[in-house]
Amino acid sequence: MRPVEIRRDWLGAQRLYLAVLVPAMPVWEAAQMPLYTLWWTGTTAEIGYAILHCTLGDALIGVATLGCASLLVGSSDWPHERFAAVAVVTLTFGLAWVVYSEWVDVELRGSWAHTETMPRIPPLGTGPAPLLQWLVVPAMAFAVTHRVLRSGSGFRPPP
Repeated sequence: MRPVEIRRDWLGAQRLYLAVLVPAMPVWEAAQMPLYTLWWTGTTAEIGYAILHCTLGDALIGVATLGCASLLVGSSDWPHERFAAVAVVTLTFGLAWVVYSEWVDVELRGSWAHTETMPRIPPLGTGPAPLLQWLVVPAMAFAVTHRVLRSGSGFRPPP
């Protein structure tokens, strides 16, 4: 039996994906903040803490969803093979987490609340802003990663 040769590009691709994803998350978090009651009732410090807290959570979700997707549908030659499959599964896991998290934190725990201007998507009451966040931002991060990969400019980690 031949040992599987694993290319090192996967680490650079994952680092690049996260390097695009994570800095974009606080921008989105801040932009959607007026759709939450905290924006109208909280102090500047509370709002800043919420944006930081949510961004750190987003980073963890990004790492976890990409890691799980890579393990489940990636290949030893990812990102050169099965790039789209990993991207789709990552997006799917991220969306599933958002729906679950919104339901638990808004409906069950009351950890945060939407304003009346945030529409709710039945049956669990998820707001469209967080759903769009986990479609748009990761898709953008995958697009940048794919473009860099195809350009051949490289993103290999040091030895």
